[in-house]
Amino acid sequence: MHANNKKPKIQKMNGGKKGLKKAASAFIILTFTIMVLTSIFFNMKTVGASNGSDYNIEHVNHTIKIMYNGYIFINDTIQITGQAPNGFLIGFPYKYGPYILQCVAYNSSDIFSVSLDVPFDNAMGFYGIRIDFPHGSTPSAFTVGVVLSNNLLTQTLNTSRYILDFPAYPSFTKSAAVNASIQIEGATRVNGTVPSFTYGNESLPAFTSSPANITFTLTSTTIQLFDINELKSEFRISENGAIECLDSYYITSKTTAKISSIEIILPPNALNPKAQDQFGRSMGASAWVDKKTGHYKVSFNMALESYRSTRFYVKYFLPSDYAIQTEANNFVFEFPLFKGLNNYIEQASLTFVLPEGAKITSFKITLIDSAYSITRNVFQETIAIKREGISYLDNLLPSTNVLQFAYQYNPLWASFRPTLWVWALTILGCAVILVWKRPKVAPAPIAMPKVVVTLRPENIKSFVNLYEEKRKIIQESESLESMVRKGRIPRRRYKVRKRTLEIRLNTLSRNLEELKEKMRAAGGKYADLMRQLEIAEIEINEAEAGIKSIEGRHSRGEISLEAYRKLLTDYLHRKEKAETTTNGILVRLREEIH
Repeated sequence: MHANNKKPKIQKMNGGKKGLKKAASAFIILTFTIMVLTSIFFNMKTVGASNGSDYNIEHVNHTIKIMYNGYIFINDTIQITGQAPNGFLIGFPYKYGPYILQCVAYNSSDIFSVSLDVPFDNAMGFYGIRIDFPHGSTPSAFTVGVVLSNNLLTQTLNTSRYILDFPAYPSFTKSAAVNASIQIEGATRVNGTVPSFTYGNESLPAFTSSPANITFTLTSTTIQLFDINELKSEFRISENGAIECLDSYYITSKTTAKISSIEIILPPNALNPKAQDQFGRSMGASAWVDKKTGHYKVSFNMALESYRSTRFYVKYFLPSDYAIQTEANNFVFEFPLFKGLNNYIEQASLTFVLPEGAKITSFKITLIDSAYSITRNVFQETIAIKREGISYLDNLLPSTNVLQFAYQYNPLWASFRPTLWVWALTILGCAVILVWKRPKVAPAPIAMPKVVVTLRPENIKSFVNLYEEKRKIIQESESLESMVRKGRIPRRRYKVRKRTLEIRLNTLSRNLEELKEKMRAAGGKYADLMRQLEIAEIEINEAEAGIKSIEGRHSRGEISLEAYRKLLTDYLHRKEKAETTTNGILVRLREEIH
């Protein structure tokens, strides 16, 4: 009975486990199916968004402009309808990616955020640019400006012929109608992959890759291939608001021909511009091309060789129009930066030096991607601005490239320097008066020889012999000093010998002084030789005193061994030079004896 009761129970439990397994399997399959369908749904939604099914590109103006120093500016003005996705994509063939130097997206009132070298909707071979519109609001029209390197423009051996490598069209993720033009003033097309300087496509397919080239000739100098590696500008604001300016250019030629002159842009109201080369020499042939637009031609004294670099300077003045006085001691200074520029500048720095005593109270700059600093010294404040990559594109952006600051300045500071000079001159004048009023001491009468002394050969011979004997006694005295220091002779014997040498040296010195007076009185070359001899003796005495001094200082640890050796070498050199002079004088006197 027991066995029969247990068997059905086991079968029931097994059946329940199988049911649970089936339910679990069904639940897992259902969950997986939901996940797959959800993923597909979201992927479809993402693809739909990326394909921009909710907007259309109505029209694009694609303009290629070559700047003065050969850099390429591409300007794409895009008109769209509908709501574009946040992250609008525009692209170019990927080969142009390494040449892109600047990229800005903007319209008449805003500058939009731009991300470079992004995936182009998973399409290969494109350099993608993503534009993010603020708050998801899509403008009906906006512009994308791109600056490319002048390495895409090649000058052939025929220096009037150029080859331009460029993207014929921009690339989009949707089809668009595009009008394109290449703007090169005075150019003539020779051949290329585009039919003319003006072309278009009414229905440019999505993901179009269009590298192109065009060959043209140009006889004018509206294009010159060179790099502006560096521009440093200094503006010194005077007490009355006038500005003294100095521009420093460092350029490198990238042309096969020599460059004899280039054009730069100065503020339109610049006064008396003067160009100088890197050695400060005037470049006199430089002159205005168009004063109204600020075009100034710098003519080199020597033409710039192919692929060589040079530096030059341009000095000029600006009127006080930029500093406006708002109150008694308050001024507002507003200055346009890089207006009218038709070049690409790799690196630029601007320095504005305020008058002494001026204090900056507010500061504003709209030069994008720039760094600035304000330096405050004891009497003067300076504003420094740095920016990498400045071009024609910066002129097109809304409300940019303006420096504005307010400062306080008391006109009494204008007399600060003159007052210092007056005080300095007053003190100097008082000192002169005190010296002038001091009781004068009558000068001692100069002893003049009453009779002309005739110098005989015996006098010269006696002088030479006595002088050589004096040098021997000095050397013997030095040797004696060395021996007593080393303990080679007793102190008593040293004193006796030292006393004998001193007595003999004093006698010789008196006799030599008498003979020297005779030679001075003889005048001419003898007097000159005695003067040279005295100078040499003074030099020897000073060198010996210096040697003793540094030996004492070194023994006391006041100077290092290296310093001691250096000073000792210098003093020995001075002494040796003076002794050589003395030997030469004695040799000349011996020749007079014979």
